[in-house]
Amino acid sequence: MQRALTIVMLFLYALAQAQISGTLYDSSKEPIAFASIYVEGTYIGTTTNNNGQYLLKLPENGSYNVVFQSLGYKTQRLTVNFNGTAIIKDVTLEEELTTLDAVEISNGEDPAYRVIRAAIKNREKNRKKFSSYTADFYSRGLWRLEDVPEKFMGEKIGDLDGSLDSLSRSGIIYLSETVSEISYEAPDHFKERIVASKVSGDDNGFSVNSAEGANFDFYNNNIDLNNRIISPIADYALGYYNYKLVGTFYDDHKFLINKIEVTSKRPKDNTFNGTIYIVEDQWTIYGLELTTGGENINVPVIDQLVFNQSFTYEEESGDWIKRSQSIDFSFSLFAFKGKGRFIANYTNYNFLPRFDKKHFGPEVLSFATGANKKDSTYWNKKRPVPLTAEEDREYVKKDSISTVRNDPMYKDSVDQVRNKFKLEDIILGYQYRNSNKRTAIGYRGLTDFKGFNTVQGHVIGTGLYYSKGYDEDYNKYLYASMDMDYGISDERVRYNGSVYYRFNRVNRRTIRLSGGTAVRQINNREPISALENTISSLFFERNFAKFYEVDYANLSYSQELFNGLFASASVGYEQRQPLQNTEDQVIFRNSGVSYTSNNPLELDQNRLAFIDEHEIVKVGLGFTIRPGQKYQSYPDQKYNIRNEKYPTITLNYEGGFGSDRRDYNFHQLRASLYQSFDMGNVGRSSYWINGGTFINGDGISFIDHQHFNGNRLRYKLEALNPYGFGLLNYYDYSTNSDYAQVHLQHDFKGFILGKIPGLNKLNYDLILSGKALFTDRNPYFEASAGIDNIGIGKFRPLRVDYVHSITSGRSYGAFVIGINLGL
Repeated sequence: MQRALTIVMLFLYALAQAQISGTLYDSSKEPIAFASIYVEGTYIGTTTNNNGQYLLKLPENGSYNVVFQSLGYKTQRLTVNFNGTAIIKDVTLEEELTTLDAVEISNGEDPAYRVIRAAIKNREKNRKKFSSYTADFYSRGLWRLEDVPEKFMGEKIGDLDGSLDSLSRSGIIYLSETVSEISYEAPDHFKERIVASKVSGDDNGFSVNSAEGANFDFYNNNIDLNNRIISPIADYALGYYNYKLVGTFYDDHKFLINKIEVTSKRPKDNTFNGTIYIVEDQWTIYGLELTTGGENINVPVIDQLVFNQSFTYEEESGDWIKRSQSIDFSFSLFAFKGKGRFIANYTNYNFLPRFDKKHFGPEVLSFATGANKKDSTYWNKKRPVPLTAEEDREYVKKDSISTVRNDPMYKDSVDQVRNKFKLEDIILGYQYRNSNKRTAIGYRGLTDFKGFNTVQGHVIGTGLYYSKGYDEDYNKYLYASMDMDYGISDERVRYNGSVYYRFNRVNRRTIRLSGGTAVRQINNREPISALENTISSLFFERNFAKFYEVDYANLSYSQELFNGLFASASVGYEQRQPLQNTEDQVIFRNSGVSYTSNNPLELDQNRLAFIDEHEIVKVGLGFTIRPGQKYQSYPDQKYNIRNEKYPTITLNYEGGFGSDRRDYNFHQLRASLYQSFDMGNVGRSSYWINGGTFINGDGISFIDHQHFNGNRLRYKLEALNPYGFGLLNYYDYSTNSDYAQVHLQHDFKGFILGKIPGLNKLNYDLILSGKALFTDRNPYFEASAGIDNIGIGKFRPLRVDYVHSITSGRSYGAFVIGINLGL
């Protein structure tokens, strides 16, 4: 009863603040959702919610012409005389009837094509009309799950922090709102200041809704939705869509509006389906209702995305202004399904802003002080789109649950249950938590199988850990661990410990101290994962991974010095020992194949690489430079955004000092360039160029050579490394001299395979790569073609690459299967 009374009181207060409110209906008395309502001749407006309800705030007493507009309905104007007393006004819109009476058909072509060609011809001009502006922005996001099972894979799911109804197993899992001030200046300057942010059930939460993230401009050739989806009026849209003129009508300004049905020529291509409305003679967008799916954007978990945008005509400027936008989506994966919606409302435009030179900079998003602390009074006054009854209940419910669950006594009671020790914890592991102090101490159990190798045999591990957060969001964070590995074949126990401390998540300053005894791959980048090596060894008798042992102590530090410049430094002592094979177990014997020596390591051309016992002090220093980097400033975090116009530059120094073998001391300098950039409807390209040189490197340990990420497996438990090699032997090209490598890749994102009849129904992606390696040996080259997104339904974990290698007069190729299971 008290909850219901609270909702009623909030709604009545909102009505008093709103001044004009009501519900928008169609002729069948069904509510019209996400319609635009605005004061004629101004940028004051609002949007109806999912139930057709609206709230419109007026600046002062007076007479106003209020416009009610929604796609598919006749626009209606009402004169409202406002004297300070709240007005409740329900409005009914009549369906907009289209006609083909005045349409001329020539050459047997649908008249929609004439309109679309004109819209394409004027697309860039219309896109540039709004070269600069400021506006107020409001957004709301909602996610809900439906029919959630009680258990998944044997694990209880629970009520997801009170989100799910106990009977229907459905409910809202995320609800948030944002009020922002936005600025834009062509071609790519954007700035957003969030003045209010609200997340249901989280008093300190910050909404992920942002104006830049919601800026889907169909005057651009492509809409970025993981894949680049082609706009129906893109320069090359005629190659992707069929068009049909459904009809025409005159709007309330006597403009002729063309209603055009848009259908994809290839259903699984990077395209939309739906309706777009084009204004005759001006060739601008009047509105759109367009749908795309998970297969189109290459995100299988998404079932459908529906875009709805509404524009209004401003007589003073003669332009069509976007007033509102809604994005509805549905998703499903395994036993889980749901849907959601993001709505956006734009008001108080100023198309003649005066920006000073310092207005725009690398910071594209910031929060006003106390943005997440606004109370219900503020939101009832500022919220342009009224909450539905369900959303109202959600806020009240989640806020009540949050109050209870943030209570220290409640946290203690939950910890008391979770911290109970059970007999199976000896095997599975155990954690003791103190939620009020944000600490946890745990034991990893005895199920941490770390694979098999010919040096240690089967390896099992366990360990202890401790963590502490020094603030509610764990921005300042400490983690310490002590781990133990045991090799069953070599009968050795090895211990490793580390302490990690993060000072903040703004410049991400961190420090780590670690030490112990470890078995490491000679290539510390580990081109072969432990699981891959286990399968390759036990099933195929191929022990490609080669190891050495090291007793070590290391101190490392990293920080972003200022925006776009990152620095890291490390110093460590290492005592290295060679390791021999101690195990020859296999599950399937292979004729003519046997395990190879771990030390010495056998290379091509009858060469051997020996690892001998020695000690050395290693020093590392690195800088990463990201020119033009932009960022979002949250109150306690900084999110960096790469600028695709420029490459990322990395500079590194590595040195070896104080070795008991003087010829093992060395210096290495290396640098790299990386860039990934969009190619429009053709896909996405990237490159990585890396090179370096050694000083005094002639007699150094093979461990300190520059190694390259090779591959001799015909399967990978992930896709092939785009910046490694597909057929290069792991250590044959390792060098202590000058070197350079070039990696190029292009992902067509459906551009090629999506246009081939038959294949276009499979939703595969074509990826082409070219690679080159230059050392003191003859150059090595690779070219590959891969097909990605292979599978059934939403489960598409496979990628198949054909890789062709050319080196030293030898040319050969092989298929490599990648299995993306997140292992």
